[in-house]
Amino acid sequence: MASFKRLGRLGSLYGVLALFALFAAFPFFWMVITSFKRAHDLYTLENNPFLFNEPPTMEHLHGLFFDTLFVKYLVNTVVVGIAVVAITLVVAVPAAYSLARWAGRWGENLGIAIFLTYLVPPTLLFIPLSRVIGALGVQESLWSLILVYPTFTIPFCTWLLMGFFKSIPQDIEEQALVDGYSRFGAMVRIVLPLSISGILTVVVFAFTLSMHEFIYALAFISSSALKTVSIGVPTELVGEFFEWGPLMAGALIPSIPVAFLYTLFLDRFIAGFTVGAIK
Repeated sequence: MASFKRLGRLGSLYGVLALFALFAAFPFFWMVITSFKRAHDLYTLENNPFLFNEPPTMEHLHGLFFDTLFVKYLVNTVVVGIAVVAITLVVAVPAAYSLARWAGRWGENLGIAIFLTYLVPPTLLFIPLSRVIGALGVQESLWSLILVYPTFTIPFCTWLLMGFFKSIPQDIEEQALVDGYSRFGAMVRIVLPLSISGILTVVVFAFTLSMHEFIYALAFISSSALKTVSIGVPTELVGEFFEWGPLMAGALIPSIPVAFLYTLFLDRFIAGFTVGAIK
């Protein structure tokens, strides 16, 4: 009797997990099948939308890469993402370390205040930030995005790394200081290697957020050759009619490396969010 109850609980658990897995995987399945369907198969209402009623085709991918500026969008996205990650790490790591180690109680409150700035919606900020971008003379360039995106990646990453640094015992650093390291040397040689999970979390988060950002990219960039994937695909690939094949292919291709990174660093990514939330 107990074994039947246990099997029932396990069946219910795995059933719920399977439903969530199907729900999460369905958008990727839909993008894949739409990307390789022929146009006639895609727009014929009598056909089953979940199956290939006609042989798959590569015409949508060919048109995406050779008839549009999609490759340029990818390059722009990678350039902006790498630059934003670098700026975020340079600012967030020392800021989080100093607030976690030297500032005391008021440092924790300041860290929460910094995090709250991340919650300000970009719909309220893009107008004043556009004035700043115009004053700096970097409008219609990738520098406008590189300078603006850290305004929302740095606050969250600083707050996240603060919790991670607090989870590392100070005795380890004190021992490094006794051994002759400076405070900076102890941070670089001792603290940062122990915080690799949090740093990887920051890298993945900052790159993904800059890759998917839409409002700032729409407000600051209008030249087709300078657009990123998040704004280039919906604005340049939509004409008089919705070409769902190229649109889904343009959404699928950038999501593959992001999904790969999340899968590759899944354990460290989860550790970055869970351990970083513990004092």
